[in-house]
Amino acid sequence: MNNPILAIEHLSVTFNYRQTVVDDISFAIHAGETFALVGESGSGKSITALSVLRLLPNNARLKAEAIKLNGDDLLKRSEFELCKIRGRRIGFIFQDPMSSLNPVMTIGSQIEEVIKLHFDLPRDALKQRALELLQQVEIPAPQQRIKDYPHQLSGGQRQRVMIAIALAGKPDLLIADEPTTSLDVTIQAQILALLKNIQQQTGMALWLISHDLALVSSIADRVAVMQQGKIVETGATAEFFSQPKHPYTRKLLNALPSMQSCLTHSAEEKPPLLQVSDFYCYYPIRKGLFKRIVDYVRAVDGVSFNIQQGKTLALVGESGCGKTTLGKSLLNLIPGSGRVVINGVELNALSGEALRQQRANIQIVFQDPFSSMNPRMLVGDIIAEGIRALHPKLSPEQRKARVGQLLQQVDLPEDSALRYPHEFSGGQRQRICIARALAVDPKLIVCDEPTSALDVSVQAQIIQLLKTLQQEKGVSYLFITHDLAVVAEIADDVAVMYKGKIIEQGSVAEILTQPKQAYTKKLLAAVPVLEVGQSADKR
Repeated sequence: MNNPILAIEHLSVTFNYRQTVVDDISFAIHAGETFALVGESGSGKSITALSVLRLLPNNARLKAEAIKLNGDDLLKRSEFELCKIRGRRIGFIFQDPMSSLNPVMTIGSQIEEVIKLHFDLPRDALKQRALELLQQVEIPAPQQRIKDYPHQLSGGQRQRVMIAIALAGKPDLLIADEPTTSLDVTIQAQILALLKNIQQQTGMALWLISHDLALVSSIADRVAVMQQGKIVETGATAEFFSQPKHPYTRKLLNALPSMQSCLTHSAEEKPPLLQVSDFYCYYPIRKGLFKRIVDYVRAVDGVSFNIQQGKTLALVGESGCGKTTLGKSLLNLIPGSGRVVINGVELNALSGEALRQQRANIQIVFQDPFSSMNPRMLVGDIIAEGIRALHPKLSPEQRKARVGQLLQQVDLPEDSALRYPHEFSGGQRQRICIARALAVDPKLIVCDEPTSALDVSVQAQIIQLLKTLQQEKGVSYLFITHDLAVVAEIADDVAVMYKGKIIEQGSVAEILTQPKQAYTKKLLAAVPVLEVGQSADKR
């Protein structure tokens, strides 16, 4: 094989001289290939990529024999010389496009900024090159969108802009750090197809960092697995997925949700807990000097559905279809109109104290557990907040005992109550949010994308936890997600949402195996699957 584009030799990274996050790893990436580095959150994947460009935080210490780009040892380059390499010879797509893009600059200006840094082009050629890049990443109406700000774009479009910025320097190597996390399956498929198409056009190498093994199987040529800072297994994709050697690799593969799970769900009918009829949520569009209402954004447009007692209804659809808006509207977090009946009580007819007391029956688990908790409050106080508000007669000792019981139910140690949210991992923070939702003994929990940003093993743990709690407590779930494999694992019924309307609903087996609507078929076709077989334990 030809000399590699990137060769990392015996790389180690420590924080504060004590915590080793990358432990003596070596690998190479060749021209034109897609190399995937996979593993759980915290395994050291992103730190490895940041080490190549020396973008580590101040408390990190890097040690390596060599980090060579086309034979050129980057460790011997000064910071000034590295600035000419970053974005030019190595492009980087960061995980969160919203926090990576400048909110006060148009996307055109941000792309032009990179081109100007690495190429001496006149003003007209600069603008034309930025426009070509937006066309290359398939942004619709690029002539108009080039003047937009990041907040005016959808998640998938922002990710496309990040790709355009990364490609602006015509790099030899493109590093993509979780480029499709939290994107719905159709946009994820579009982003992957786009990356492969650009790679074929330019011949660049692609280094994909991901925890999504199904996605990796569909795009990578070689795969390396990282665990606790070490690379435990490397191999060609076909061999890696058909004959995994390391126990940790087999554990990751076995944690993948399976679309076949939908065939095992019980079809037993139960009484309805939640009944939603003709529900609407419109946002006014105001224009002109006096900001008169000229039209409405129909976020939720006349939906109706039921959720049975002790069962799970999955609400699926692309980003922007109205799923989260509907979930929040049911809790009166966003104004909506329509008939909502829970446990025989019509919520629309209630107000004041009567409505407040009914809030105990319906709770929510938000998508991002960290931003949904007060960082200045102890975990015990966060969980007890709902108990204090809705059950004020309980003594402090009773509340403390209840918090300890809830932490035990979600498999967290009791001393977690005395710690702050930032001291926990993503999966542990999601468990805390589930405990907070359970604190007031709800009959229904709205789960808004609770596993979308979690790696496969932690995702499997959260799904199993939710299923166990449902069996033990009889709680029902409205499970909002775009991951149809997770739907197959947890849901009893499915409702498919498109442009504010529910276009198809039925049992999970019926919807996932015999969909009627073209849009549902499109969603299912976009789901990445392991194309080269499962692990030996699953076969």
